[in-house]
Amino acid sequence: MYQSHFGLRESPFGITPNPAFFYAGNTRGEILQALLYAVCHGEGIIKVTGEVGAGKTMLCRMLESQLPPHIDVIYLVNPNLNPQEVQYAIAAELGMDGHGLRIDEIQRRLQADLIARHSQGRQVVLLVEEAQAMPLDTLEAIRLLTNLETAHSKLLQIVLFGQPELDQHLALASMRQLKERITHSFEVPALAPALIDEFLECRLRAAGHDGSPLFSPAAARLIAERSEGIVRRINILADKALLAAFAADASTVGVRHARQAIRESAFRRRRLRQIFPLRAVAIGALAVLLIWAIWGAILAVAPNL
Repeated sequence: MYQSHFGLRESPFGITPNPAFFYAGNTRGEILQALLYAVCHGEGIIKVTGEVGAGKTMLCRMLESQLPPHIDVIYLVNPNLNPQEVQYAIAAELGMDGHGLRIDEIQRRLQADLIARHSQGRQVVLLVEEAQAMPLDTLEAIRLLTNLETAHSKLLQIVLFGQPELDQHLALASMRQLKERITHSFEVPALAPALIDEFLECRLRAAGHDGSPLFSPAAARLIAERSEGIVRRINILADKALLAAFAADASTVGVRHARQAIRESAFRRRRLRQIFPLRAVAIGALAVLLIWAIWGAILAVAPNL
């Protein structure tokens, strides 16, 4: 609705990961380069963790788009698979028809296919999203796939993308073998408040904006505070703020537009839910202290009565 008003070709703050809008700041560019190197040269499992909405899927899409042509990329996006289903899913991603085949037959065909690709100079990387939601025995089944190898190299490279809960799973004694196979670990951080202006400008430029900044410094600071540096929240708030500025026929986004975006988002309610329990605890603690003080005063004067 506001694209022509602000001189944009497309919406700059969509939440669907689009490599054209990749922001390389806040170590994201460095993480991407390290991922590319690890996939092309590594032999272990790679792990990427980050909070919900921090930008893991964007890194996953960027990794796929920049891998060399000889690397075949396959995906696992459904975490709710049991150990047998996950092997059928991988076979399907490789173009195999597993209908009617036993699990041992699928395993043999997987190995034969990977060996054939390797003999042709090709490499296969499996990108696993939402890995923290996978059953532990399914994660172990994926780990066993790294046993497929030649005398000199692994036949399948695996990259796990997940929320911090993935690290909790890997800390379990039953997951020790998987944890020891992880050779590279990366964490996608929240954006620092000082970088929000740069992030907003990067997205706007990618969408076609070529004029002066559309967000006032105060509006950007407010978005930074309420989003807590989480990219998905920044995009949602920035999109709503642009819409509010458009509705007001304003040429830039000011504080009032950012505040309107915050009022219309769920993030404000989430923060209030965090604050109220803290106040309740404080009030309760004060009440206990007051009761003890009164009781102490009564005991002090009782012998004189």
